[in-house]
Amino acid sequence: MHTLEIPSMKDKVSAEEWQLRCDLAAAYRLVALYGWSDLVFTHISARVSGPDHHFLINPYGMMFDEITASSLIKVDQACNKLSDSAFPVNPAGFTIHSCIHQVREDAGCVLHTHSRAGVGVSAQKKGILPISQQSTFVLASLAYHDYEGVALRDDEQPRLQADLGTNNFLMLRNHGLLTVGKTVQDAFLNMYIFEAVCRIQIDALAGGGELTYVDPRILEGIAQVMKTVTGGQGANIAWPALLRKLERLDPSYRT
Repeated sequence: MHTLEIPSMKDKVSAEEWQLRCDLAAAYRLVALYGWSDLVFTHISARVSGPDHHFLINPYGMMFDEITASSLIKVDQACNKLSDSAFPVNPAGFTIHSCIHQVREDAGCVLHTHSRAGVGVSAQKKGILPISQQSTFVLASLAYHDYEGVALRDDEQPRLQADLGTNNFLMLRNHGLLTVGKTVQDAFLNMYIFEAVCRIQIDALAGGGELTYVDPRILEGIAQVMKTVTGGQGANIAWPALLRKLERLDPSYRT
C-alpha cells in the first residue's frame, strides 16, 4: 500500500497549534468517513491563534482520508504558503473561506462540502423545509447565497459576507453547504446536523406523501434547547467519541 511520507510538524509548532492540527485533520478524516467529501475539491480551514491571521488548510491534491496533522499547510489571509509542503494550496478554494474568516472573528473554523444531499437541496427553490427536528437547529441560524459561478472572483466576497451575516449555516445555492464554528468541533457538529437535514429532506420528498411542517414557534429559543441537549458542552459532547472512532479505524490522522 502506497502512503505519503510527510515529515512530522509536532516539534516545529506550539502545543496549541499541534492540537489544532490534530483536530482539523480529524475533521477531514470524519468528512471522508461520513461520505461528504468531493475528492480533493473542498476545504476545511481553521484559524491559528495569534494576531497574524494565519490559517491551516488542506494540501491541494490529497484526499481527505489521507490528511494528517503534519500535512496541513499554514497560509496567510491571501493563501500564501507559510509552511513547507510538496503540495500546492488552492487560492481559488480559499476565496470563500478567507472572506468569512475576515469578517467573523468568531469563525475559528469554516467547513464547506459538495455532498450529494447538500447540493440536491441547494437546488430546491424553497431550500430547507421545517420537516424534521434537526431542521429546527439549522433554520434558527440559516442563510442563503445565490450561485454566481465557480467562486474565483474577489468581487463575490462582499456578497458572501453580507449573506452569511451572523449565521452559522450557509446554503450555497446550486453549490453545497457551509458551516461556521468557534472551533473545529463546532463546525463539524454543525455540518453533521446540516447534512442530516438535507438527507432527511431528500428522502421525505422522494416518499411522495404529504409533509407535516414544524410549528415555526418551536424555533424560538432553539439555542437554549441545544445547550440543554448537549449538557452545555456543545460539540464537545460528541467529539471525544468521534476521536475514539478514528482511533479504532486509523489513528494516523494525528501524525
